[in-house]
Amino acid sequence: MAWGGVAAGFAIAAALGLLANMALLAGVLAVAMGLGVVGLAWSIGRRHGLDQVARLLMEAAETGPDACLITTVDGRFVYANAAFLRLFPAAACLDAMGAILDDGERWAEGFRRLRAAAAAGVSGTADLPVKGQDGAVEWRQVSVRPLAGQPPHAIWHASDITARREMDSVRQREEEALADFLDNLPAGFFSVDAEGRILHANATLAAWLGLPAARMRAEGMAFADFVVASGAALRNDEEPAMDGEVMLEAADGTAFPALLLQSMRTDEAGAMLYSRSLVLRDVAWKVGEGDSVAIALSRLYWLFDEAPVGIVLLDLHGNVTDCNRAFLKLLGIHREAVAGRPLAERMSKEDRSDLSVQLSKVVMGTSRAAHVEVRMPAAGGRELTVSLYASRMEDNLGEVSGLVLHFIDTTEQKTLEVQFTQAQKIHAVGQLAGGIAHDFNNMLTAIIGFSDLLLARHGPEDPSFADIMQIKHNANRATNLVRQLLAFSRKQTLKPVDIDIGHALADLSHMLRRLMGETIELSIESAPDLGMVRVDPVQFDQVIINLAVNSRDAMPRGGTLAIHTSSIQIDEPINRGHEMMPAGSYVLIKVSDTGAGIPKESIGHIFEPFFSTKEKGSGTGLGLSTVYGIVRQTGGFIFVDSAPGEGTVFDIYLPEIVDAAAWRPAPSETAAEREMADVDLTGGGTVLLVEDEEAVRMFGARALRNKGYKVLEADSGEGALDVINSSGESIDLIISDVVMPGMDGHTFVRLVRQELPEVKVILVSGYAEETVAGDIQRDPTLHFLPKPYSLQQLAGKAKDVLTK
Repeated sequence: MAWGGVAAGFAIAAALGLLANMALLAGVLAVAMGLGVVGLAWSIGRRHGLDQVARLLMEAAETGPDACLITTVDGRFVYANAAFLRLFPAAACLDAMGAILDDGERWAEGFRRLRAAAAAGVSGTADLPVKGQDGAVEWRQVSVRPLAGQPPHAIWHASDITARREMDSVRQREEEALADFLDNLPAGFFSVDAEGRILHANATLAAWLGLPAARMRAEGMAFADFVVASGAALRNDEEPAMDGEVMLEAADGTAFPALLLQSMRTDEAGAMLYSRSLVLRDVAWKVGEGDSVAIALSRLYWLFDEAPVGIVLLDLHGNVTDCNRAFLKLLGIHREAVAGRPLAERMSKEDRSDLSVQLSKVVMGTSRAAHVEVRMPAAGGRELTVSLYASRMEDNLGEVSGLVLHFIDTTEQKTLEVQFTQAQKIHAVGQLAGGIAHDFNNMLTAIIGFSDLLLARHGPEDPSFADIMQIKHNANRATNLVRQLLAFSRKQTLKPVDIDIGHALADLSHMLRRLMGETIELSIESAPDLGMVRVDPVQFDQVIINLAVNSRDAMPRGGTLAIHTSSIQIDEPINRGHEMMPAGSYVLIKVSDTGAGIPKESIGHIFEPFFSTKEKGSGTGLGLSTVYGIVRQTGGFIFVDSAPGEGTVFDIYLPEIVDAAAWRPAPSETAAEREMADVDLTGGGTVLLVEDEEAVRMFGARALRNKGYKVLEADSGEGALDVINSSGESIDLIISDVVMPGMDGHTFVRLVRQELPEVKVILVSGYAEETVAGDIQRDPTLHFLPKPYSLQQLAGKAKDVLTK
């Protein structure tokens, strides 16, 4: 069989998709990836062969996370790696890149400047909005710099900055809102330096004084310039008179009385840096016989009730005595729901203890004020993240009479921060899991495979049988650890089907009762007429079992584990925890226990890999991270509510399938393996096995030969092409690893299918199927086998593919 066509195809692909000049390719890619100057690539090429260096650099560029594009100075595409094509999926040239920019001349001009910089041989950077495939606007940071050589080229880099732009936008809106609140507050606000010069004055005070704030700063005016008389200070005579009644004169000569309230910011030496000063016009705050703070507050009620932030007044027992409209609007409740009731009822359970400690410090005087971040359930199933500021209220005798609390909603900002942090964690763990999945699964495949070969020669009556089974058992345990890491990073292969949650829990109930033991009462209640959900049944069982085992460990002296289900309809998107749940129909699975509960300092970390509150040696710290990854990869949400001594509740929301087909029970993995073990796995035909790991290739070849196949072996894509070219055999099946040095499995299959379009192919990888699918079009002759695999799984897959 002549393979000139395949070789020619590879050469054409290299010429069209990369560069015909391999010396230039090596140099360009070395510079593009930050590996050094062109001379370094040339020096290496002289020692190891330029073609090999170019292939290695190409492999590194293709699999790397950095988006990279190489163009000629006139804008023609020379090379774009996979990461760049993911950011600009529809772009085949610079004109196509410009076409997917979001509307706006400003952005088009920015892109034109980048193209001009590339043509001129200079560097440039711009942030550009692009229209995503779903119509949403995403942001890319694009930079270009010249590459030396003849002819000259330009290297482009791009990165996804959508999350950063969203956070910046939210922060800017909040800053603008706070600035507007301060500037248009129905009270004057200003700040002066140690010399008394005005540093800032809000619009309200500037209007009262009849001068622009900018002029006050420019001319170095002092607040004292506007004071024509002052009243008695509200503080004792031993302290500077910072607070008190003043008579102010505006620029047009009109005078008005005002109340001045101030505090100072000092440096480490106690020297004043600036003041924070409040001016209340036409208010006389007199503290005399029978007067009290309550009377003064009633005179300032307009400032309290119209404030743009939530304000709550507490008595010394922690009960709400009053609250303003902003607080009621924040929670979406009526005044009757909070007046006279403990504020703690409005806090999440895990925050109540910490808040109580901080408020007690303020009441006792050990702290002048307190700042606490708390979560507050609100109307409509929402959960808010709120910054709470607490300070004392004192009567005219200086005794504390209550507390005043200010609430600022930080839900949106906190949600973006947590989502950004979580995305970074998932990315980091995903890289770790990917490396482990590839290298570790190769070793596990060899261990499990050779164990199966030994078990074929050593039956149960053999003294070595138990030892071999222990080897295989522990290799399977290691396989589960890899799968748990892949679950958190959402890179595992799922096989979702439509299931009835009630039926699934009923099937699990017997196993759960055995796991719980005699001291724990198990209660499972499913609501009637539950909708169907689309999940991987094996992974769903794993979620419930992991949560149940955690609950059991939290109740060493016994207790109750309750699993209840219900249907939930969400009419509009809501914040829950730090997630935004879209509107829709959900099946809610509530898993609650009466255990020890989770401390607040731990509850924010329980879904992180390797985090565990158990004693050393009692757990891997992967159970809840696995649960989180499975639920999120399925499209659901999971939330936790807990406090020490009050048990723990996990709420799992799974999207309901509206038009689900009739329910059919999915076969369990154990049943499937048992069925495969009983099937005749022998077969015939010629199999080409392409695997760079010698141990895995040796096991695979022996396993297939034992089942009746003729096996041809190759340790690389290039070697496999040579085997096909030199062999007169008709290849019935190709089993190829995906990730190999030099030519990868995808490239090898593309070349082979040019000459053998009907050949059946099984791709093998330690990565999840979704991450190795590449750009090969799905068809009936292409199949996938994940590592690690056993002898039965390899032989069964080969026979199944060949008999289709």
